[in-house]
Amino acid sequence: MRQTVDFLLNDWLRVTELTARPRFAEHSAETFAQVLDTCERIAREKFAPFNRLVDIEEPRVVADADGLRVVLPQATHDAWVAYAASGMLAAAQDAEIGGMQLPYVVEAAADAFFAKASVSIGGGLLTRGNASLLMAHGTPRQQQVFAATEFSGRWSGTMCLSEPQAGSSLSDIATRAEPDGDDFERDPLGPRYRLRGNKMWISAGEHELTENIVHLVLAKIPRDDGTLVAGTKGISLFVVPKKMVDAAGRLTGERNDVALAGLNHKCGWRGTTNTLLNFGEGRFRPGGKAGAIGYLVGRAGEGLRCMFHMMNEARIAVGMAATMLGMAGYEASLEYAKNRPQGRPVGPAGKDSSSPQVRLIEHADIRRMLLAQKSYAEGALALELYCARLVDEAHTGDAAAAREAALLLEVLTPVAKSWPSEWCLEANSLAIQVHGGYGYTRDFPVEQYWRDNRLNMIHEGTHGIQALDLLGRKVVMEGGAGLKLLAARANATIERAGQVAGLAEPANALAAALQRLGAATKAAWATGNPEEALANATPYLQAFGHVVLAWVWLDVALAAAARAPRGALEAGKLAAMRYFFAYELPRIDAWLGVVARREPLVRQMREEWF
Repeated sequence: MRQTVDFLLNDWLRVTELTARPRFAEHSAETFAQVLDTCERIAREKFAPFNRLVDIEEPRVVADADGLRVVLPQATHDAWVAYAASGMLAAAQDAEIGGMQLPYVVEAAADAFFAKASVSIGGGLLTRGNASLLMAHGTPRQQQVFAATEFSGRWSGTMCLSEPQAGSSLSDIATRAEPDGDDFERDPLGPRYRLRGNKMWISAGEHELTENIVHLVLAKIPRDDGTLVAGTKGISLFVVPKKMVDAAGRLTGERNDVALAGLNHKCGWRGTTNTLLNFGEGRFRPGGKAGAIGYLVGRAGEGLRCMFHMMNEARIAVGMAATMLGMAGYEASLEYAKNRPQGRPVGPAGKDSSSPQVRLIEHADIRRMLLAQKSYAEGALALELYCARLVDEAHTGDAAAAREAALLLEVLTPVAKSWPSEWCLEANSLAIQVHGGYGYTRDFPVEQYWRDNRLNMIHEGTHGIQALDLLGRKVVMEGGAGLKLLAARANATIERAGQVAGLAEPANALAAALQRLGAATKAAWATGNPEEALANATPYLQAFGHVVLAWVWLDVALAAAARAPRGALEAGKLAAMRYFFAYELPRIDAWLGVVARREPLVRQMREEWF
């Protein structure tokens, strides 16, 4: 994997060119490599050896005088300490607050090692995203007290969106936030409210890895008559610490009214605590009153806009987690196939049952499954790093480049989240298949990789949500400007590839695929009826993702073809590109067919017919 990461960063994305920009001027190719080396070592020593352990020794709840608390294996504590000490929580932050001012693309690449070693132990995804949100939307005091302490690793963070009755439908949340007294606006930490409600599916919502947990909570501020504003416009965002702090960020010794109600026991990611939290049930009464104290972040009613600052970053990270699980399964099944004798070759030589068995990798169908995994995992890694590079461009490029990068990122984010979570899950399924019956046992790691990866199709917005976002908003916003920009980037790749021996044929195939995608997009909206257009949004997302990955693979192939002399690394990239165009890209015709004709079946299907 490290060779692929280095190739994508240096030969394809040319990340060292970023060091010419003032923000990254203190860095070089050497410092980037040192960061990757450090993270690869920590992941190898503190995460990977305990991946199976945390899958078996799930978080458990014990009761004490302070209520319920969560117990985790010592390995999880040690991994958190090592990760926090690496400085990666603040890797992309300003030097003035202890950050490294790393490009986000290097940070993303470094974090990939932890996801591959043990996504279940996890790194600092939510904590970093929580703190970054506060840096973007919080007050200077909130940044100093909460964000800076999270970046140091002393405190950790969560995002509390979903509720038992409201998962993806955030407009239906019922958690209430009421002003805490007449002087609620005078608290130095921000306008102070008392929150009451329940939050579900909260990763890392309770643990003892850090001395405090900072929850970012979506809630609604009631009207004067006590009713809640309907829809998403009534949602506000609050920072709610588990333990109360003063204006200087010191713990006061008082618990906030946030209580653990229970744990969710999951198919995968078993090492990650996932909780149901009760806010304001009265178990703890800060200041002698029931209600969890929370401080308003940003403006009232703009909570969802603030939270999506964290959500978009989280969606890229979910895509990277899915990618790395696919990569882990690929590497495990490749190693198994190289060493496992099984069967004999097709043809006359294979009819002699007394002849020695050949290794699995010598069978064409095994190579097909390995090539599929390689094309999914390495293609997804290229996509995620490309999106991370767009983040850097949006933040540090000139005005025109920054606008283009932000627009392209808007279009690609649903794909960056959804495509790896579907197709790297398929890679994990193929890894089990390569292992045969052994792959379905706990004697080998591939079954755990599949279980861990199955969550990513749900995590941070299901496939259906991403599809509706893509076809319903992203490709039609600004008159289709984002889709046109994507097509322009792809066409530039097509033009370059047409001049390179061996790449003209896939370039022509991509050009035809782009035309079919554009035509289907127009056809979907031909009647202007959202119900007709969006009924087949998920097949559209699948086709869109495959076209994007074909473009990414062709662009990567150009970088591989340009390297001299070519070795196994470059040949492998070119073979994976060929596989994707031969076996994967043709799938889009079926998907786009139902989109283009606005296939009515799923709209017309009646409940009783099921």
